[in-house]
Amino acid sequence: MIDNTTFGTRTALFHTLGCKLNFAETSTVARIFAEKGIRRVQSGETPDVVVVNTCSVTELADKKCRQAIRAYVKKYPQATVVVTGCYAQLKSEEVAGIPGVKIVAGSDQKLMLAEFLEEFVSTHQPRTIVTPINQMRHFCPSCSRGDRTRYFLKVQDGCDYYCTYCTIPMARGRSRSGNIEELVNQARQVAEEGGKEIVITGVNIGDFGKGRNDNFFDLIQALDEVEGVERYRISSIEPNLLTDEIIEWVATSKRFMPHFHVPLQSGSDEVLRLMHRHYDTDLFRRKIEKIKTTIPDAFIGVDLIVGARGETDALFEESRQFVESLNISRLHVFTYSERPGTQALKINHAVDPTEKHHRTRIMLNISEQKLSQFTTQYLGSTRKVLLEHAKPGRPMSGFTDNYIKVQVKADSAIDNKVVEVKLIESLNNGEEVKGEILG
Repeated sequence: MIDNTTFGTRTALFHTLGCKLNFAETSTVARIFAEKGIRRVQSGETPDVVVVNTCSVTELADKKCRQAIRAYVKKYPQATVVVTGCYAQLKSEEVAGIPGVKIVAGSDQKLMLAEFLEEFVSTHQPRTIVTPINQMRHFCPSCSRGDRTRYFLKVQDGCDYYCTYCTIPMARGRSRSGNIEELVNQARQVAEEGGKEIVITGVNIGDFGKGRNDNFFDLIQALDEVEGVERYRISSIEPNLLTDEIIEWVATSKRFMPHFHVPLQSGSDEVLRLMHRHYDTDLFRRKIEKIKTTIPDAFIGVDLIVGARGETDALFEESRQFVESLNISRLHVFTYSERPGTQALKINHAVDPTEKHHRTRIMLNISEQKLSQFTTQYLGSTRKVLLEHAKPGRPMSGFTDNYIKVQVKADSAIDNKVVEVKLIESLNNGEEVKGEILG
């Protein structure tokens, strides 16, 4: 148990649920703790502090958060349990009511956790600190080390879109973003640490610089000049914010990979209208066609929600046909979940849970076909692969520039290096490809 005089060399366990943005923020919290003398717990040790960084994108996410919190309270009854993140922001009273939770901190308070902890060990008084959404103004920078090769750089937070199904604006506040110079310095630090790849992440990254004179295009051009970083990937970017200028620039960039992740959410214009999305299927199709004509080898991942309120059988069929017609590489399929406080609850026609899962399966099957078609066309070709450290007795794996996962024979000499690999054989219906290192 933490004493009330000093942090000393105490230990903390960090548990993160949800998006890559959460993982980036947890990593930053861990670094701040380390500066205070609280190191990450090692295997076999009992933590003095448990930090749970939560998600609230669906009701299932809330449930997983509650289960994780209760499990840690039970397993480590002497530890100081700290809960932060979107679930803590949206349902702070519910979280604070879980026996054993000592500190509840909202989404914008993560970088203050060490100070809240210091106060708690002095007073032993549980505390809840949640900023009202309309008062969230501060951008909290963070960059996480996902593994030895890949980092996640948070460049933006919050969202101003207020889609009818989504709680993110209520959990993370209005759109705000980092300073280009500071973000470039973070990228330089990644290079100094030996990181080879950075994934640019945020809630709505295409909105970067809103209210200022710079924008997302300015940011990626600046990052492209950082020596030592070999690869950048752009995480999810709204189709209406993915400009032709960005696509054309990525095609000639030194370091930005031919890889896009573009949320569609529905292939029905009527459902998109009900969702309050900022585009229609015509715009979306034009963006996909622009990518494929400009960068034919590009991997395109697409987010899709099935079973949303208002999605009748006919509208689902529209969505299915539209998705099948797109030249994309993979779908990320989400089954619609009712979220308290969202405008979607006012929409008539709720889809039966059994039908939701049936539709999910249909879209997942389409995704599997798309991925298999995409990877198969590159068999026999040679691509550059950034290889990651292998677990003992396992082959090495890594991703091509256009995001095909490749498996090769382990060789520590090429760990964290970009090498030429011949793609030999499709594995697991295109989920991976067996490769042969050249040279």
